[in-house]
Amino acid sequence: MSRIGKLPIKVPEGVEVKIEEGLVTVKGPKGELSQKIAPEMKVELKDGFIHVERPNDERKWRAFHGLTRTLINNMVVGVTEGYTKVLLIEGVGYRAEAKGKGIQLAVGFSHPIYFVPPEGIEVKVASANRIEVSGINKELVGEVAAKIRSFRPPEPYKGKGIRYENEVVRRKAGKSAK
Repeated sequence: MSRIGKLPIKVPEGVEVKIEEGLVTVKGPKGELSQKIAPEMKVELKDGFIHVERPNDERKWRAFHGLTRTLINNMVVGVTEGYTKVLLIEGVGYRAEAKGKGIQLAVGFSHPIYFVPPEGIEVKVASANRIEVSGINKELVGEVAAKIRSFRPPEPYKGKGIRYENEVVRRKAGKSAK
């Protein structure tokens, strides 16, 4: 039995769960999310808890068991609390500023980079070197944060670039003088 898949998901107050064949929709105070799931997976709502069961013990369904449960749990957490990823900008002259609906990044290129986030994602510039990406869809928040990081990933010699808040950049020794 999947350790993750067998755990029930508690549905908090104010969250509405609708389960159809192959589709789970979760509606809460922050918004609404829906996720397609394998129609063979059995998802039930009992006594304020969501239970996920697999059809049999084949390898494929064992893999889908934990995945399905985690996707549904991420939706429940997203519509109640939301998700946030923090990016830090490190480097002399590197900065971010809010411009219109998006952000403008000055990260060492000859031109600034203007980035507009997709619908449902909010990008805030807390300070010149701190960007907060937030939203209700965990996958989309991570994707947008990775896209912003990809404009100038941290380099190993001086550590300059855009990195996640808790990311550790392995540093390399530079040239050694003889």
